[in-house]
Amino acid sequence: MRKFFRKSIYLGFVLSLFITIVSCENDFTGVESNVISNTKFETDAVSVDVVAENSPLERIKSDNISRQISQYLLGVYTNSDYEKIEASIVSQISIPSGLSVLDGVIYGADTTVVTKIDTVFLKLPYQVTLNDNNKFEIDSIFGDKSKSFNLNIYRSNTYINVLNPSDPSKTNSFYSDDVFEKTGSELNSELNFPFIPNENDTMFVIKRRLYDDTISANDTLKLFNATASAIPIPFARIPLNKDTFKELFLDKFESGEFASQDAFNNYFRGIIIEATGNEGSLTSFNFNNTNSTLAPSLEVYYTNTVLKSGAIVLDTISKNNSFPLFGFKVNTFKMEDKVYPVNNEIKIQGTAGSEGSITLFDQNKIDELSANNWLINDATLTFYINQSADTTHVPDRLYLYKSDKNILNPSFSQIKDATSEGAFGGIGGFLTRDSNGKKEKYTFKITDYVSDIISGEIAYESILKLKVYNPSDSPVSAGDVDFRNASWNPKAVTLFNNSSANGVKKAALVISFSEKK
Repeated sequence: MRKFFRKSIYLGFVLSLFITIVSCENDFTGVESNVISNTKFETDAVSVDVVAENSPLERIKSDNISRQISQYLLGVYTNSDYEKIEASIVSQISIPSGLSVLDGVIYGADTTVVTKIDTVFLKLPYQVTLNDNNKFEIDSIFGDKSKSFNLNIYRSNTYINVLNPSDPSKTNSFYSDDVFEKTGSELNSELNFPFIPNENDTMFVIKRRLYDDTISANDTLKLFNATASAIPIPFARIPLNKDTFKELFLDKFESGEFASQDAFNNYFRGIIIEATGNEGSLTSFNFNNTNSTLAPSLEVYYTNTVLKSGAIVLDTISKNNSFPLFGFKVNTFKMEDKVYPVNNEIKIQGTAGSEGSITLFDQNKIDELSANNWLINDATLTFYINQSADTTHVPDRLYLYKSDKNILNPSFSQIKDATSEGAFGGIGGFLTRDSNGKKEKYTFKITDYVSDIISGEIAYESILKLKVYNPSDSPVSAGDVDFRNASWNPKAVTLFNNSSANGVKKAALVISFSEKK
């Protein structure tokens, strides 16, 4: 009979295990949970020292071409314990068909039409939660939202292609450190627009202007998440240069540049929403909202004044066109190049921040454990939080995955327990608190993986990587073994590593086993 065995929670496997064990040991009295309990075996546990090191990231894939991403970060996050993040967004723009300033109306020879842009702005609806006071609060904000960061918007001259230019047979991908070429000056009307998330920004008044700049009417813009809702959704509004957009958009509505979406994508290749600064906050925006009114968009409001003989106002026609930030998008992260000291800690930070590199065994330890006649019940890997570091925005969950030892072209895969225990939380890694409510530790269950290594079923040729959990990390099926690293979660935590200076809070692998008496 094999020395090492991991009992499954699936019924069929339990029955098979029971029959196997009974055939080997007639004195077994039963199987309870993951522990063998009988007169011939006793249970115990051993703690194995692991090696936990910092593993800074240079970049991650951050586009919606190679993976499905709906959340995009915008802003600046500064924390002395971690790398500073300047998160920007690059997006294509979608155009409606049949754009026309005059809607195809032909006027007489003595009639002229003067078009004035009332306002043009970038609309960014916030993600919100309704509080007990029946008011929306902005969620997904990290950092100091009382301080502003600089926001500038540019026209991109980098074409975002779905196919890889170097190999058109493959899907293209963009990374968080990619640089997108700018063309022209900034599009925002105020250079270094001071951006502060504000949940009171629930209304915007558009002043409609005649040919001579006289205000003819006021329109009020509010956003709602449902037709019957009476509570407006807060949204950010970044004013853009009216003259620039009259030239780039309105004056070309009926030209070849706006003849189709492909033609427009080649003419206006996208916008760069760039955040810079040394303070402020990060906000997560949803770019896949099924409610079109809550989708980020470029909004153009303008008024046509119809004049007879150049002076008599015959009519005023108020219009607006909405251009959703739809299509291919990339989240870029400018990360501070920070080198963490080699001490008793590891830093785990989302986006393109830092991960941990975990070595469970060396070959001597594997040989030592393999020589024991054990039945493995559980294997858990625990990391304690250094509570003296900033714990304001620690992740609710961390994640483990495997990386081979190819330095130049590494491949990544799921740990076996992520799929074999997928219906029961997978590998775990959820934040737990101590008896006082403080954020204490993260524990991972990697029993199947460890059992396979020590039994010799698989060769131990990988290291484990520890990262901030992203919803896209979890496998979607039992056969989904490839790991695709992505993160739009900027949270960070400082963990104790395997240093003996950390005492009982040092990183350790605990193996629970049953042994023949």
